[in-house]
Amino acid sequence: MEFSHVPVLYDAVMEGLNIREGLIYADGTLGGGGHSSGICKRLNGNGTLIGIDRDTDALKAAEARLAEYTNTKHFVHSNYSDIKLVLSELNIKALDGALLDLGVSSFQLDNPERGFSYMHDAPLDMRMNEEDSLTAEIVVNEYSEEELLRIIKEYGEERWAARIAQFIVKERKKKHISSTYELVDIIKAAMPAAARRDGPHPAKRTFQAIRIEVNDELGHLRRAVDDFVDVMAPGGRLAIISFHSLEDRIVKEAFAKRQNPCTCPPELPVCVCGKKPEIKKVTHKPSVADAKELELNPRSRSAKLRIIEKL
Repeated sequence: MEFSHVPVLYDAVMEGLNIREGLIYADGTLGGGGHSSGICKRLNGNGTLIGIDRDTDALKAAEARLAEYTNTKHFVHSNYSDIKLVLSELNIKALDGALLDLGVSSFQLDNPERGFSYMHDAPLDMRMNEEDSLTAEIVVNEYSEEELLRIIKEYGEERWAARIAQFIVKERKKKHISSTYELVDIIKAAMPAAARRDGPHPAKRTFQAIRIEVNDELGHLRRAVDDFVDVMAPGGRLAIISFHSLEDRIVKEAFAKRQNPCTCPPELPVCVCGKKPEIKKVTHKPSVADAKELELNPRSRSAKLRIIEKL
């Protein structure tokens, strides 16, 4: 398959990052290089792009896509949450801008072999980094009913989480669950007919939940937001696109804490802790896709972009 990823909220990201020639930018979720091509174009041959991705297929595709640009480029097989280590190994002290697009790439979703999609029959995998040990198959077959309930309810916000967890445990006692379609059938059996008819695909939320667990997506995000703020140069901007309410909450709360780090009791008339704001918001409300983008790219529907600037 060709590695393609339609860059979500592209214009808002390019404008919000305020890209200037000669400076250093990081794309922590490189994907197919859609956003990064815009960054390189604006660097106009003078500046540095650091492209990070957990997926080696993404790195190869992005390197080919960005070959036409003459600015300095570093392609790094790592997790964006390791940004401090990545910069240390490149001997770079600070960034002038960075982007994190937390969406799963179209290539990963649509490639049947990767096991991300409930629309294709494939081995239960869902690893963004194929070198990781935890797979969806392990989660489905080895997690306790209580653990399955927790992740499906919390990460998938699935109303029928308890029944789905119960049905998974019941079925795996009969036979090891090894394919996406086997899991889809179990999820459908667990849900009432009316729930299957209304709303999104019955397996959507459960598959999302398992994917988040397999890749520890929320854990990496919690660590990364603060670390990216730490490594921004004054005036540097950090843009984060989230697709899930839990992701957006983590980003929003982390930004709020860095914008107002004061630890003084609310009743004190003046601040005495001495902690000063480290960032300012560029987007006071998250940017979302307009009608034109929604028509061209339905996956942008839940995207929210927040941008801050380091003081």
